[in-house]
Amino acid sequence: MNATAFPPSRGSVTLVGAGPGDPELLTLKAVKAIASATVLLVDDLVNDAVLAHARPEARIIHVGKRGGCASTPQAFIEKLMVQQALTGETVVRLKGGDPFIFGRGGEEVEHLRAAGVAVQVVNGITAGLAAVTSLQVPLTHREHAHGVVFVTGHAKPGDPGTDWAALAQCAHQARLTLVIYMGISSAADIQQGLLQGLPAHTPVAIVQHASLPQQRHAQATLGELCDTLSVHRLGSPSIIVVGDVLQGLAAAQSASMAAEPDAWPVAA
Repeated sequence: MNATAFPPSRGSVTLVGAGPGDPELLTLKAVKAIASATVLLVDDLVNDAVLAHARPEARIIHVGKRGGCASTPQAFIEKLMVQQALTGETVVRLKGGDPFIFGRGGEEVEHLRAAGVAVQVVNGITAGLAAVTSLQVPLTHREHAHGVVFVTGHAKPGDPGTDWAALAQCAHQARLTLVIYMGISSAADIQQGLLQGLPAHTPVAIVQHASLPQQRHAQATLGELCDTLSVHRLGSPSIIVVGDVLQGLAAAQSASMAAEPDAWPVAA
């Protein structure tokens, strides 16, 4: 689509990452963008406390998008952003985590540019990073992990999705940490595929509601992944982390439980 077919935008759109949930993890730039907005389009996973930074007269429109639930159609959200910007509004599209990590931010930027709308992006802390940080575990480590892969467990309809066996082989050979978003509903397929390239004893952590007061987590091995999800009733939104960077967490838990058997529950 040719952008010259549209009138010049009088307003603008900023895609803002609201972070994993804890409102204190907002960047200063995100706070400034939220405070300047006249219209905010807010995703479901955005903490309501973040909206305290909005001006009182700002119009707040909730455009729910949550895995496994009924969601506002993406096409409608994109159309709404364009409409509001072309009428002169300062629009903030407030998204959980980071707009460019499984947030469909790339699609939205392309649509806005094609419509002649000025667009900016403000990064946010992604849930995969917040999840491991809450456990005091790194994503990379000189001894355990030479890199990290962020991957979605939720494929677009009609798309075969990730080749988990191939990814597992790569992760094993290159010593990579796997951070899996939206993988709870397809955990059985993920586990089966990863076991084709990674040992069953590979450490795994599942973190639900990362960074929030209601955060829960469980630690297991790759061979125990699905059983652990079932036993501890961990659901969405959760991050699944796979890799040897979790060895330190396993050692710390073992030491704590040896000293005080009831001090460290598997899911907390």
